[in-house]
Amino acid sequence: MINYEDRDYKDIPGTIVFDLQTCIKGYELNKFCDTLNKEEARQAFLKDEEEYMSRFPKLTQEMKDAIRKRDLNGLLDMGGNIYYLWKIAATLGLVMQQAGAMMNEPPITHAEFQQMMINGGRPIEGNRSIKENKERSNG
Repeated sequence: MINYEDRDYKDIPGTIVFDLQTCIKGYELNKFCDTLNKEEARQAFLKDEEEYMSRFPKLTQEMKDAIRKRDLNGLLDMGGNIYYLWKIAATLGLVMQQAGAMMNEPPITHAEFQQMMINGGRPIEGNRSIKENKERSNG
């Protein structure tokens, strides 16, 4: 069996790589999100989220709670694929920059996110390696 925990990409701050392990973990969540491709599904979700989520008995309570809270990072941790999770954000009427601001650690405003992107994005310093960040803060 492959141990995905020792992969180099697990050391990138703020990054969740959609690998086989993540795919398996998020399968039901991503199936749910995929249904939001259809207008009637989006309308049903917007009308009554609880009723709509109840149509997917394999969604965990943790997944449902994260959907309720609009916790896109939490959904990523649960195996959500960003392309599928975007269907939730778009159904809610969010633009990409609003979702990016919500997913920033810590969350920032839409305007702050826009300005960060205008300024060239996140600085590379502190965003390369979780291990290096720990070593730097301990040393």
